[in-house]
Amino acid sequence: MTSPTQILDSHPRTEVRDGMLITWQLPIRMDDGVVLRADLFRPVGAAQVPVIMSYGCYAKGQAFQEAYAPQWNAMLEEFPEIAEGSTNRYQCWELTDPEQWVPHGYAVLRVDSRGAGWSPGVQDLWSAREIQDYCACIEWAGSQDWCNGSVGLLGISYYAANQWLAAAAQPRYLKAIIPWEGASDCYRELYHHGGIRCTFLDSWLPRQEAMQYGQGERSRRHPVTGEPCGGDVTLSEAELAAQRVDKRAEVKAHPLLDDYYRPVITDFDRVEVPLLSSANWGGQGLHLRGNLEGFTRSASAHKYLEVHGLEHWTHFYTRYGMDLQKRFFDCYLKGDPSGWARQPRVQLQVRHVDRFELRAENEWPLARTQWMRWYLDASDTRFAPDQPRGAGALRFSPEGDGLTFVSAPLAQRTEITGPLSARLHISSSTRDADIFVVLTMRDPDGSEVAFRGAMDAYTPLAQGWLRASHRGLDPVLSRPERPVHRHDRVEPLTPGEVVALEIEIWPTSIVVPAGYRLEFQVRGRDYVYSGPVDPQRNARHRYPSKGCGPFRHDDPDDRSHPDFNGVITLHTGGQFDSSVLLPVIPVAMP
Repeated sequence: MTSPTQILDSHPRTEVRDGMLITWQLPIRMDDGVVLRADLFRPVGAAQVPVIMSYGCYAKGQAFQEAYAPQWNAMLEEFPEIAEGSTNRYQCWELTDPEQWVPHGYAVLRVDSRGAGWSPGVQDLWSAREIQDYCACIEWAGSQDWCNGSVGLLGISYYAANQWLAAAAQPRYLKAIIPWEGASDCYRELYHHGGIRCTFLDSWLPRQEAMQYGQGERSRRHPVTGEPCGGDVTLSEAELAAQRVDKRAEVKAHPLLDDYYRPVITDFDRVEVPLLSSANWGGQGLHLRGNLEGFTRSASAHKYLEVHGLEHWTHFYTRYGMDLQKRFFDCYLKGDPSGWARQPRVQLQVRHVDRFELRAENEWPLARTQWMRWYLDASDTRFAPDQPRGAGALRFSPEGDGLTFVSAPLAQRTEITGPLSARLHISSSTRDADIFVVLTMRDPDGSEVAFRGAMDAYTPLAQGWLRASHRGLDPVLSRPERPVHRHDRVEPLTPGEVVALEIEIWPTSIVVPAGYRLEFQVRGRDYVYSGPVDPQRNARHRYPSKGCGPFRHDDPDDRSHPDFNGVITLHTGGQFDSSVLLPVIPVAMP
């Protein structure tokens, strides 16, 4: 076994390949002596250029085509343009292709985060230590003689989430960020949806452990250098476990939003750099809310929003996505505004049943929104804009499929684009209840219409979650269309007593055709898609496509208590205005 000392004393190698000057395993020393490793791609013979940087745990040497072959193949089948103009030998999961950027006058710097790939140290994912390291790498890159003093951050998901936190730390060489579908509040958007523990970590963490520093000969090989992607140290399983924080155990030990989470919730008042925030309508569970919050709440005077659909990686690589990224960075890293001067503040791919339509807007939520309250009626399970004539109540069990309220066929085409919320009056036979709400749609034949989502082939229109004992609102952040809960205390229910819940539903966009029906589900467990399944469509995703992807809420340690298994009663009509606030966009006049 090679010792860690031998790795840290090894020298980086520089060579010219495929028209780029490449330095492999470049060392960047942290304040505590740990040396992180990076790969640097830059133009041959260029003096000083801006840097596009990433910092993350996916092992910078793993080939996209090998580690995520089904996703790569499906993406190229639909968008063959992605492979054009590049050898594609440097493609890496959720990172940009250096061959697309270096000829455009940029350096690309990929840093393995502490404890991942070729970077030693204790791995502590989504932590203050990572942000401290990230900022140190930004400062290091910006001060190098091959950099023009401008560093931009780019990457998807994990590589995006930490951008918000790094920007809030305000490193001096950071000049712009493009967080592409990444959370900005790890408690509300990743670990606990509505206070209910999400089990995404349980399926995601093992994949990251396979890319930990010290996997050595057990890891995949770099497609160009032939080196193992997990470093040239091969540690035992016990040694590897000792070099990583058990994030799952830590999260389970902190069910409330306490000081443990403060370092990974973005202080948007300190995010002042220019930003292009890119979200996904189908990113329910991770790839949507954080980008919209980042856009609306950041202090930056130069902030832009883009929202699209399809899988969470696809448009990052298409011509559509690359064009956005290059024009934005040219403006804010190179000082060339010519390609960005006419960019709208908000660019939406508005979702239809069979397509997306690009539309420019000025703000989010849209100023012309007509906020319409649609009511639930327990007497006939109707979902409609008029209030029920009388009071009613329906019971459901957390083990079943809950309650479904259905609208009449829509008389005319209706666009729903924006944040939405539910106000539900419930009682429980126990001292708590987990409430899951889902907005869905059915065509005139009665078939459910689901959409290709960020991480599931069959996502509904929108979803929301709330643990009833977490119903306390943050009075500063909450708005009618987007209630925000404190999650800092437990307020048990009194069995049989009715309480009002304001439930945040993550935003959506859909143009509902005339004749289609809207459905609103109130459940005690995760939504499950009920329609026909296309195996080829499922193959695009790494997780089972059942409607929620990996963002499930079925941790028995979190939900097995008898308090979460009581009979829940939904009260409607009369004094109980159980309803949904919908963002209806007026039809544009010809």
